[in-house]
Amino acid sequence: MTTTTKTRRPAKKAATPRKTIEEKKAQAAALHESIATQVKALRDSDRWTAFLAFASAFHSYSLNNVLLILSQRPDAERVAGLRKWQSLGRQVRKGEKAVRIFGYSTKKVTEEDENGDEVEKRIARFPILSVFNIAQTDVIEGETDRTIVDQLTGAEDHGIVDALSAYLDGEGWTVELQDLSGGRNGYSDPEGRCVVIGNHLSPEHAAKSMIHETAHVLMGHVDDLAEYAEHRGFMETEAESVAYVVAGLVGFDTSAYSVGYVAGWADADVELIRRAAARVLATAHRNAAILDPEDEDTDEADAA
Repeated sequence: MTTTTKTRRPAKKAATPRKTIEEKKAQAAALHESIATQVKALRDSDRWTAFLAFASAFHSYSLNNVLLILSQRPDAERVAGLRKWQSLGRQVRKGEKAVRIFGYSTKKVTEEDENGDEVEKRIARFPILSVFNIAQTDVIEGETDRTIVDQLTGAEDHGIVDALSAYLDGEGWTVELQDLSGGRNGYSDPEGRCVVIGNHLSPEHAAKSMIHETAHVLMGHVDDLAEYAEHRGFMETEAESVAYVVAGLVGFDTSAYSVGYVAGWADADVELIRRAAARVLATAHRNAAILDPEDEDTDEADAA
């Protein structure tokens, strides 16, 4: 005789009422404003003062050097030579590969002019220098860490990595998880049409990085490398603001990382962050629609 054992299914949880598209838009706007508020508070804090002192130690690089840096290390944030990092309380890790850029100096020479008189001239020289990204360094023991971002440690990616990977695949991009050296989190390669995410990240930080990189793609930031280099601070501010807003809509908080990241790239300019609001919110809604297609359907129905 055959007996059949019935397995009792657990009772379904009551479904959480879905927010309307207008409620989600209001929530996104509130999230975007909250990051500006947090940046303002950070700007007035001792922690921000310490960070500004740290950031001010870096000189501006020429466009050519920025392009050189990005071609060798697309995720680079701040670069400096070995001794410069040491003076700032950080040590470049052994085995790290240097980024090569052109330096500038002049050499004084004495030449004869057409009249046979000796004249002094300065000849420009462009030696090749080795610099390293901050992610290739560690804080020297006994020194204070003057950066203001903390990695996310959540064990849930909220379905974001697969959903955005599928979307990017449909747009002709590939997504790869790679062992990124030097603490890199991810980058977008427009030439290879590939988004790379570090396999060392927690699931939650990988999700945030996926939103960030997808925002770069959606906003056209990686269409022109020269334009990206020229306006990198603004574009990084936009992409990370999108990540912060979309994560908030999905249900997790990235402020421990995003606020410091946005503050650094925006130079704590709250008005700059607010000026980016229209593009940030539009892109956040596109991201949210990819993650929850019913949002897109509702939006189209509302527009009809």
